[in-house]
Amino acid sequence: MAATASIVLIIREDPMKSALPVEALRIALGLAAGENPITVILMGPAVHLLAEESDDIVDLEILEKYLPSFEHLQIPFLLVSPSGPLPDLQDGFATTVGSVESAQQAMAAADRVLVF
Repeated sequence: MAATASIVLIIREDPMKSALPVEALRIALGLAAGENPITVILMGPAVHLLAEESDDIVDLEILEKYLPSFEHLQIPFLLVSPSGPLPDLQDGFATTVGSVESAQQAMAAADRVLVF
């Protein structure tokens, strides 16, 4: 039996300019379906994926389809917004506000790191 490997998935792209952040969340959800523990780090503009105001997000309808699963599974999100305050966030998600240093620590502790 193989040992489980912890995964950190980092999303840095702006979800209001690119479809990649929503696709990265879809990938994260697929990885979470396995035995491996996963943490999603949203950096900079990517924190808007969990914002109350999300009308300008590319592929918003796909995001809205996947977010309830993140809430239900309580997949942890680490939010790093070095450029200013966080937007108002939706309730129900397992979020922690962190720093670049806490993101680096999470990456160092993980067995696998994926960056989008």
